[in-house]
Amino acid sequence: MPLRRFTLAAMSILYALQRLDVRLFLALFHGGERRLIRPLARALSRSADGYLYFFLPLLLWATGADHVPELIILLCCSLLLERGTYWLLKNSLKRRRPQEAMPDFRSIIVAADRFSFPSGHTSAAFLLATSLTLVYQEPAMAMYAWATAIAFSRVILGVHYPGDTLAGAIMGSTIAIFIAGGPGL
Repeated sequence: MPLRRFTLAAMSILYALQRLDVRLFLALFHGGERRLIRPLARALSRSADGYLYFFLPLLLWATGADHVPELIILLCCSLLLERGTYWLLKNSLKRRRPQEAMPDFRSIIVAADRFSFPSGHTSAAFLLATSLTLVYQEPAMAMYAWATAIAFSRVILGVHYPGDTLAGAIMGSTIAIFIAGGPGL
């Protein structure tokens, strides 16, 4: 009987969180209907498609920045773990995207994969922000502002709930910190 009560309480909490997530999603999505918000959200979202994670270390190397090898090792190891974790969670939990879950709702863009939780764009953006902050410290504010904008862009474009992006932010940052604390990094 205690297990049944625990299960019912857990389900009640998850249901309440889902309702809150949907309400926040709709508020942010409809708030993005202003004239310049959605084009900006689309551009921001594209900036996290993956190219930056390759070109930024090359740019830093070309400009003679210090600690580029350390950044490359951190990024490579972190992204390997993050992409694996992201794929495993997304394909195990199978949370439907807003467009699939809500009748009469249409997202602004079509996501590259089927499921919603966690947000891979947000996870990778926070991983990059955290990695750069761990190696260089100075760009922390700008990088976290960019990563946060990525998270909001994914909601404004209608492909993620706020909870998906929050989970992605926590996952990306945590993995970068975990890898940075490993031996030799």
